[in-house]
Amino acid sequence: MARIARRFGRVEPRRRARGYLLGLLSPLAGKNSWTIAEAAGDTTPDGIQRLLNNFRWDADAVRDDLRDYVGEHLGEADGVLIVDETGFLKKGVKSAGVQRQYSGTAGRIENCQLGMFLAYASSKGRALIDRELYLPQRWCNDPARRSEAGIGEQVTFATKPAQGLTMLTRALDAGLPAKWVTADEAYGKDSKFRAALQRRHVGYVLAVACNQRIPTETGSSRADTLAARAPDPAWKRRSCGDGVKGPRLYDWAVASLPDTGTAEHGYRRWLLIRRSITDPTELAYYLCYGPADTTDEELIRVAGTRSAIEECFQTAKNEVGLDDYQVRRYDAWYRHITLAMWAHAFLAVTAAASKGAATPKGTSSSPSPSARSDVSWHI
Repeated sequence: MARIARRFGRVEPRRRARGYLLGLLSPLAGKNSWTIAEAAGDTTPDGIQRLLNNFRWDADAVRDDLRDYVGEHLGEADGVLIVDETGFLKKGVKSAGVQRQYSGTAGRIENCQLGMFLAYASSKGRALIDRELYLPQRWCNDPARRSEAGIGEQVTFATKPAQGLTMLTRALDAGLPAKWVTADEAYGKDSKFRAALQRRHVGYVLAVACNQRIPTETGSSRADTLAARAPDPAWKRRSCGDGVKGPRLYDWAVASLPDTGTAEHGYRRWLLIRRSITDPTELAYYLCYGPADTTDEELIRVAGTRSAIEECFQTAKNEVGLDDYQVRRYDAWYRHITLAMWAHAFLAVTAAASKGAATPKGTSSSPSPSARSDVSWHI
C-alpha cells in the first residue's frame, strides 16, 4: 500500500483502497462490495462504491506501479509476456461492454464482459500486469449506452490483437525485462501483431491454426501439411514445464523457415509443432521468431509458458475476487480489476520469496539443422 498511497490524493480514498485490498486478500466466501464493507466494519457498501465510482484516483498510474513491482520482484532477462482474455459472466445489459459473446471461460456464447490481460512469467513466478476491457462494435456505435456506462469519447473500437499490442507496448516501453511473447491463435494469425513484435526485435512463440499458411523455399504451405512431412528423427520428446501431475511431456518438431527480411538483424523464424504422446493425431502449431541462436528447447519452454496466464486467472478469481465485482461503469471496472491484480501480485511475490528457488527450465541442447527442399527440420 505504501507503493501506491501517493496515487490517492486524500486520506479517505487512501483508507478505502487499503481496506479494499485487505478485503480482497481475506478469506471471504465472496468478495463483493457488501462482504468487503462488512469485513472493514462498515454497515453499508457506500464507501466501497465511492472508491470504485466517485473518488478521484488514476487506475492507470496504479497499474504502472503494479508493473514495476512485478518487474522488481519477479523480473528476469528471459521473462515471457503472455496475452489472453477471460470472460466475466453478467446478468442484464447495463455493464460496460456486456453482450452475448463467446467466452472461453464458459466454453460457449454467454452474456458476459471480456477482459484482455497481459501476464508476466519467469522462473521466479507469474502475475497479471495489465488489462483492457473489450468493447464490442455495437457498444462503440451506441452513444446513449456509452454515456450511461461512463465510456468517454476517447474510447474507440479496438480488436483483441490491437488491445494486446497496446498492453505489450506499454510493458516494453517501460523497460520490463522480457525476451519473449506468447499468445493463442487469435493473436498468432494476426500478421500486424507479429510484424509489430518483429519491428521491436522481441521474440515470440504464437499458436496458429492447422491451416495457417507458412512460407517455405518452394512457396507457402499449410502448417499441417508441413507437419506431415516431418521426418521421424525430427521429433523429440521434451517437457514444456511442470504441471499438476508433473512434467508436461509432448513430442516436438522444429523447422527453420526461409528468411523473410529478419536475418539482417540476426533473427530467424521457425515453425514449432507439438504432438500428443497418447494421441499422435492431436497436434498444435506455433509460429516463432527470435535470435538465430535460439535452441529448440527454448522455443518449447516459451510455448509451455502460455499456461501461466490461465493459472493467474484461476488464482485471481478464486483467491482475490477478480470476477466478484458489482460495478457497471467503464472506469469502475478498471479500478476493481487493477486492485484485484495488485492483490494477486502480492500473493505471487510472497510465494516467490517463500520458495527461494527457481523453477527448472529443463535440459538445453543445440539443434542441428537438416536441409530439406521446403523447410529445414532440426534433427
